[in-house]
Amino acid sequence: MSSPLSTEASETAEATPEPRSYEVRTFGCQMNVHDSERMSGLLEAAGYVRAQDGADADVVVFNTCAVRENADNRLYGNLGQLRPVKERNPGMQIAVGGCLAQKDRDTILAKAPWVDAVFGTHNVGALPALLERARHNEEAQLEILESLEVFPSTLPTKRDSVYSSWVSISVGCNNTCTFCIVPSLRGKERDRRPGEILAEVQALVDDGAIEVTLLGQNVNSYGVEFGDRLAFGKLLRACGQIEGLERVRFTSPHPAAFTDDVIESMAETPNIMPQLHMPLQSGSDRVLREMRRSYRSAKFLGILDKVRERIPHAAITTDIIVGFPGETEEDFQATLDVVERARFSNAFTFQYSQRPGTPAATLPDQLPKAVVQERYERLIALQDRIAAEENAQQVGRTIEVMATAQAGRKAEETHRLSGRARDNRLVHFSVPEGAQAPRPGDLVTVTVTSAAPFHLIADPASAADYALRRSRAGDAWDRSQADSCGVPSPGAGGAGPAVSLGMPSIPLRSA
Repeated sequence: MSSPLSTEASETAEATPEPRSYEVRTFGCQMNVHDSERMSGLLEAAGYVRAQDGADADVVVFNTCAVRENADNRLYGNLGQLRPVKERNPGMQIAVGGCLAQKDRDTILAKAPWVDAVFGTHNVGALPALLERARHNEEAQLEILESLEVFPSTLPTKRDSVYSSWVSISVGCNNTCTFCIVPSLRGKERDRRPGEILAEVQALVDDGAIEVTLLGQNVNSYGVEFGDRLAFGKLLRACGQIEGLERVRFTSPHPAAFTDDVIESMAETPNIMPQLHMPLQSGSDRVLREMRRSYRSAKFLGILDKVRERIPHAAITTDIIVGFPGETEEDFQATLDVVERARFSNAFTFQYSQRPGTPAATLPDQLPKAVVQERYERLIALQDRIAAEENAQQVGRTIEVMATAQAGRKAEETHRLSGRARDNRLVHFSVPEGAQAPRPGDLVTVTVTSAAPFHLIADPASAADYALRRSRAGDAWDRSQADSCGVPSPGAGGAGPAVSLGMPSIPLRSA
């Protein structure tokens, strides 16, 4: 016979509804990834819990990108797949936010009337209220603002990683690149004050992070809103004063605004990593003019020369668009020439796609798909060769690698763990017999034994060739696993849902 206390506890448990679960699916750039962390934070602050892997979530949120043509198809394809799921689960809700929502607005509800909430880039904070209003009113909610309501970094954030974090220093863009729709969706640049940024970085470090990546649409134009053109270099140096912060990265700068003081700040601040992502877009000066990119190939290459003079082992990556309207074979050859000279460690290459609302969409001489594809394949072949040659030069170097929760596709076969070198190269490494394995966030020192175009391999011959430094970040990983009822295990995955950066996928080819 049950006691009165146990009966009361049972009745209380029955009266308490299970919290609703959520899933955020991210398409787009690093800004979108960080926005998704905020969406997760908002939902958890409102009482939702993250859905378990493989389980149908009560709420699915799509954080969308509008930069590439297939973004539309990808969203509506995903929405179509969820329609029968929602029909089986009437209480399920679907929300669409981000750049495509800002652009398409009520088109989303017209094409997918089973969506419950649509919100834009300027009102991420409205997500929980829109979902609740949709449930109460039993009708879809659409709310798109034309300007930023609150700076996104003031919103609750559920970080996907405890050892490495994104920090927004600005939002929006003041440039007018003819191929880009971002300024019309994200608005003019708005900068956070340095003290707010550094306070957020310090809070992340206090929580265990040892790496941060500073984010901005044009990160090195930071300071334009409050009239300090040297503000970004000063911010990098200030990050160097934060005890416990071991790795600082930033993305993406604009070549036109890249100044020598930033190079000096990188070279003279030990925790600024020897890595630079510098978007080229095209090696043709004529095409750059058509793109309204306010630099030319000579200036671009000059920046790279200065960076390598001050930071000899810097790894430089880039973005390139193939097939911009009117691009001739001569223009494309100029791009190949710059790529050959630049020696990028990696390049994110895109085939130009018409985006309604951009000036380039109405330019004459839109190129046939077959021409663009053929050029794209030539560029990929060139860059893959260069990447392989650059990585081959790393063989024999001793490098420090921060272990991550992600593993290569062949990890089960090779028994290798994965991590990132200081220059952000992907490294697959093995742990010698008898040596202790790192936790995500710990740092190992190993020697590169072989290389492929997209990764390095380090297989220490013995424990003497391997050094492990357990870190505060690894401790934070253990705590996060305990908090989520997980069991800490060296090299284990499970740090949250995968995200798509809207970039060409780079195979993790483990040997």
